[in-house]
Amino acid sequence: MSQKYNDTPQNKNRFTITAALPYTNGPIHIGHLAGVYVPADIYARYLRLKGKDVAFICGSDEHGAAIPMKAKKEGVTPQEIIDKYNGIIKKSFEEFGISFDNYSRTSAKIHHKTASGFFKKMYEDGKFIEEITEQLYDEEAQQFLADRFVVGTCPKCNHDGAYGDQCESCGSSLNATDLINPKSTISGSIPVLRETKHWFLPLDQYDTFLREWIIKGHKKDWKSNVYGQVKSWIDEGLKARAVTRDLDWGIPVPVEGAEGKVLYVWFDAPIGYISSTKEWAEREGKDWEPYWKDSRLIHFIGKDNIVFHCIIFPAMLQAHGDFILPENVPANEFLNLEGQKLSTSKNWAVWLHEYLEDFPEKQDVLRYTLTANAPENKDNDFTWKDFQARNNNELVAIFGNFINRVIVLTHKYYDGKIPAPNTFSDIDTQTLQELKKYPEIISNSIEKYRFREASQELMNVARLGNKYLADEEPWKVIKQDEERVKTVMYVALQIAAGLAVLSEPFLPFTSNNLKKMLAFGTLNNIPAWNDIAEKDVLLPAEHTVEKASLLFTKVEDEEIQKQLDRLEATKKANQASIAEENATVEPQKDTITFDDFSKLDIRVGTILEAEKMPKADKLLVLKVDTGLDVRTIVSGIAKSFTPEEIVGKQVSVLVNLAPRKLRGVESEGMILMTENKDGKLVFLNPDEANIPNGKTIN
Repeated sequence: MSQKYNDTPQNKNRFTITAALPYTNGPIHIGHLAGVYVPADIYARYLRLKGKDVAFICGSDEHGAAIPMKAKKEGVTPQEIIDKYNGIIKKSFEEFGISFDNYSRTSAKIHHKTASGFFKKMYEDGKFIEEITEQLYDEEAQQFLADRFVVGTCPKCNHDGAYGDQCESCGSSLNATDLINPKSTISGSIPVLRETKHWFLPLDQYDTFLREWIIKGHKKDWKSNVYGQVKSWIDEGLKARAVTRDLDWGIPVPVEGAEGKVLYVWFDAPIGYISSTKEWAEREGKDWEPYWKDSRLIHFIGKDNIVFHCIIFPAMLQAHGDFILPENVPANEFLNLEGQKLSTSKNWAVWLHEYLEDFPEKQDVLRYTLTANAPENKDNDFTWKDFQARNNNELVAIFGNFINRVIVLTHKYYDGKIPAPNTFSDIDTQTLQELKKYPEIISNSIEKYRFREASQELMNVARLGNKYLADEEPWKVIKQDEERVKTVMYVALQIAAGLAVLSEPFLPFTSNNLKKMLAFGTLNNIPAWNDIAEKDVLLPAEHTVEKASLLFTKVEDEEIQKQLDRLEATKKANQASIAEENATVEPQKDTITFDDFSKLDIRVGTILEAEKMPKADKLLVLKVDTGLDVRTIVSGIAKSFTPEEIVGKQVSVLVNLAPRKLRGVESEGMILMTENKDGKLVFLNPDEANIPNGKTIN
């Protein structure tokens, strides 16, 4: 049965652009920039230049398990964590030139009110199902484990270290109970299952809507990585998704009987786009509603957020019923660093705030490098050598060189005043016609979210100018034909003006500096994007330009070596940390044959009784059902376990170990155990597999 949806706004000139809300558990790095914020900023700046009504929205994501995890690690409160990193992130974005119309935070009152209201409407409309389910519980920490407090092996790709909500290796969305060999990140212990009540969004009820909207609809113009992942998710069969969590950090669930529960961060966070829009509209004296009810909605995200923005949030918006659905979700792949996956935990990253300290006048160099090498369709690699080459060989040698020659020659020959042209030659006319084509060429690439392609077309405008000057050689012709040089310089200055406008989405600082150099502020008609294609004159004769200043300067080998040395130090520190962890690993014992191993008879057993050995602090006397018999085993685990907590546990038992007397009690086997990384004894535990007693372990 067809489900109606609000997919086509009447006002196609209004755009609501969202960029994924960064977690405030750490600073921004180049992976975030390349994946989300640079392409989103290019798109927003471009649309403004085209005269569109744009709301470019973002903010800090300050809820979810990642925040209290970071707080525990640093020994501070969650509020201190979010205040610290929100400040770093917001300042970095501002200094880097990301042109958000509003950057909010999900701890703001307006967001709590908006998210609570969103939940309440869905709750009152009967859009949730209430279920008592089993959730992982840390008995040592005495708390339920939210997704990020659980790690284990991914059931889909076998990656060790997947989180309870997502595998960062294969990108699969998970539930904590899906993990193989789950472990609590709080205590390191193996969690148990306990019952708890939660509210769920029944995604399976939106299967028809999602199929019609995405698969049967017009969403095949989405990027192939996005469309493919979404189609795969739908084809696998959608399941109900919990929208609440047992946590003490977040937005309290606003219904009775939900004490101690908060809104799940992936329900709460995307609503942050709406609350941030409200905050912006209130400040600017605007009406926020058209930007969520009659607007073209575009989400810029990384590939790890595809399922949330293409399935879960659209289902939420559809269930709520008052909002427009996204027109496109141009997710990028991941960016690696010097051949290795970016890792915040291992400090293998280029942090934005540190980059801005090391290269205070080179924001556009990083923007350009990340755009020219953007991971649009596959993972790409950032290297410092490529960064240097992009700057020196392209920005300096092509773009900067052209502008410098034009301005210097204009001042040398005409005291900075643009000369009136004479008769145009075929090459002049052809060059100006080429310039007129570039707004549409670059527009086509940007509107298809091909920002790499668009950045190279921009550089082709500078190449056009360089080739024109090289072919016409005004520095030579001036000696024979001064009138011809006037025309050449006039044409070259029109190209420079075109570059000043077309570069703004990609190189905003450079564009601003170039506009100052060309004295745009003194023009009666400042050139706009469409003017480049439609007008013959961008800079009129007799207009005076400022003196030349370098738009770009070379990046020296020493600067690059400093960055490489920093990464090498990080690599060595990580290796030292691994070596330290491995230092406690006992060396391998002498090699045995398979026949030696086959003599070991290891079986699953259950502890039936346990009591302390009199006058022995370390020993417990156990009665163990081995499936063969019930036998007595003495085990030195009394300092790690009480008798009461191990009765009923399934354990691994070496049953053919020769009996020996310990404190007068004959022990008829051995319980197999090891230590975790904290030095605590743990069972080699077959409990959760529910294996019958007596089953051999091979």
